[in-house]
Amino acid sequence: MKKNILIQTNLLVCSIIVVGFLLTTILSYRANFSSSLENIQQVSDLTSEGIYYQISTTFNKPVNISLTMANDSLLHDVLIQEKERMDDPDFIRTIREYLSTYQEKYGYDSVFLVSAATSRYYNFNGLDRVLTPDDPENFWYFDSLLGSDEDYTMNVDNDQVEGAGNAITVFVNCKVRDSAGEFLGVVGVGVRIDGLQRTLQDYQNQFGINSYLIDDEGIIELSTQYSGYENVNLFEMNTISGAQSRQNILDWKDSDALRFWDQNALGQKRNYIVSRYLPEIQWHLVVERDTSILLARLNQQFVLTACILAVILIIILIVITRVIRRFNRQIIVLTHTVEKERQDIFEKATEDLFENIYEIDITHNLPANPATEAYFESLGAPSSCPFDQALRIIAQKQIKEEFRKGYIETFSPEHVLRAYAEGTEKLIYEFMISKDSEQYYWMRITARIVKLESDDSIHMLVYRQNIDTEKRREQKMQLLAQTDEMTGLLTKSATRRRIDELLEEYPDEYFAYFIFDIDNFKQANDQFGHAFGDTVIRSFTQTLFEYFRKDDTLGRIGGDEFVAFVRGVDYAGAMERAERLSLALCRTHISGSISWKLSASIGVVLSPGNATDAETLFKNADTALYQTKKRGKNGYTIFEETCSGS
Repeated sequence: MKKNILIQTNLLVCSIIVVGFLLTTILSYRANFSSSLENIQQVSDLTSEGIYYQISTTFNKPVNISLTMANDSLLHDVLIQEKERMDDPDFIRTIREYLSTYQEKYGYDSVFLVSAATSRYYNFNGLDRVLTPDDPENFWYFDSLLGSDEDYTMNVDNDQVEGAGNAITVFVNCKVRDSAGEFLGVVGVGVRIDGLQRTLQDYQNQFGINSYLIDDEGIIELSTQYSGYENVNLFEMNTISGAQSRQNILDWKDSDALRFWDQNALGQKRNYIVSRYLPEIQWHLVVERDTSILLARLNQQFVLTACILAVILIIILIVITRVIRRFNRQIIVLTHTVEKERQDIFEKATEDLFENIYEIDITHNLPANPATEAYFESLGAPSSCPFDQALRIIAQKQIKEEFRKGYIETFSPEHVLRAYAEGTEKLIYEFMISKDSEQYYWMRITARIVKLESDDSIHMLVYRQNIDTEKRREQKMQLLAQTDEMTGLLTKSATRRRIDELLEEYPDEYFAYFIFDIDNFKQANDQFGHAFGDTVIRSFTQTLFEYFRKDDTLGRIGGDEFVAFVRGVDYAGAMERAERLSLALCRTHISGSISWKLSASIGVVLSPGNATDAETLFKNADTALYQTKKRGKNGYTIFEETCSGS
């Protein structure tokens, strides 16, 4: 009878749990799957839009500058005179100075000119080479460009100019025509793709998407792995299936985005595709998110949950069986004496307050009881090991390096005896300790020094208390007090303290001090309100985080003023970083339906050459910043004694 009741009870409980689990899991799986698909769509749409605007911003300017040069009458006159002045050094110098002016002004990796009359290739260094039709490297000019009716084309190729190292570059090639429409040559600029590839890689790492820029044939002009130089077709990579998907993407020329789910042969959703057309460069932006990883994770979670359920069922069956079998057993009531109850209460209170309690015989330099001796042995100290040696073993095995010296000095027998002689009965030391030499936590040792009347020996009772939560809360409050709430950057005072600490710690190192001021920020607040101004501040701050290292010092020293202090940067490095930051911060900031032209004025000062303390650095950087604003803002100045150079 009892056996039947046990079996029936087990079956009933198991049935209820299994049915509940199946229903919950199925509903949860469907909900998670639908939610994940929606999330994929939202993230892919937003990522596509971000890449679209970034690529458009990157290429619009090179195209416009190339078209400007192509329509320059001065350039027309130079090309018309070329045959008569081919060997004239002044003529070549005129072309070189013309091209180098654009290169220096806009900082492009390549600025070039090809004469239709002589096929001579010039760049900002002068005459580089003569193009010949039989060289495959000149396909872009003789076959692709000359065979096209377009005013300009774009191609990805290696830069053959001397000194360029054959770097893969995106070239904008604009035809130069005279007033009668006669073809005179080609002029254009080149932009290295490594920076663009890093941008696409950042999006891929952050959002899990793959992005490609392809031409009207499907050739990948730019991605994290490929460029037009490799001549790889996107639709031959098994990334996007079906001829219809290919046609939809290549035929799409609207200003809005094309969005659809790419399906496999069974009609199941495979990849989510977002495609946009960039008319300025005549390329298609394709953003793709694979759902196979999502399905694998959901299936893995389902299997894991099933295994957990099986374990739970086994445990429940064991527990129910044991409970039913013991149901009729006699309950044994243990009776304790009053003294035992008091002892238990005391021990419980002590355990709640302290982690461990040990006793040391300081006079004889030995553990005073078996528990203490066993603890020392567990850490590798022999049973006959003196206390002072065991102290060093504990410090080496458990305590973080910067606290070891203080730990040994505080509890060494010599110091304890001296403290007791001076009337001190309690020693306290706080430090970080680990049980596995990897995860450290805060510990407080409170040591009571007592004298035993039986043999006049000095003993030390050591109470170990875990204060990790208390300490980390205290450190968190200190961090909050030093951090600007909106941006997460250091406050003005905290920034100054940190800079002075670094200058003192590394007196022989190079440092660069940057000060940033958002141009016309008051105008944004007055015109659109402080809420919009806050979005400008946060966007500005995010760019600073992206362009500086984790261990660089970043601070907000005013409403729209920021500083960065970078270790190990010389004059050339400071100039290069200031240039990149100035370009990155010059953009259109969009929040909701509001857009505003964002730019920054930058002042830079180097240490130890121009300052050796935070106050002087700030003053000199502010002087350089003033020079930038005086020149019209949206730029940078590196401080020198005359505060010239940018």
